[in-house]
Amino acid sequence: MEVLAGRVLLRPVDMARSLAFYRDVLGLAIAREFPGGTVFFLGGGFLELSGRADAGPGPAVALWLQVRDLAAAHRELAAHVVREPREEPWGLHEMWVADPDGTRIVLVEVPTEHPLRSDPR
Repeated sequence: MEVLAGRVLLRPVDMARSLAFYRDVLGLAIAREFPGGTVFFLGGGFLELSGRADAGPGPAVALWLQVRDLAAAHRELAAHVVREPREEPWGLHEMWVADPDGTRIVLVEVPTEHPLRSDPR
């Protein structure tokens, strides 16, 4: 499996409190915002705050890994899949797997036409 990019996902209990902490206390710069979430620059990576920790099953922390070929990753990791690949409302193709401790790993393929593939400059 070829990993192209990654980020840490946090599902805060209180989004406003968490945004204030990462933005104002730690001073992280915002990379992008979207309905329900904010992505911060985190050195050579990213930190995304989205969703809610108490909004349903699943851990409050997950790994986000962009892959070149989600279908190939699905075949390779079939024994560890906890949510089958699907297109999300935000246009990304995602599949979830779990590590031995249950930490969610979100594998993402970014379609060619998705805004994440364009240079905003």
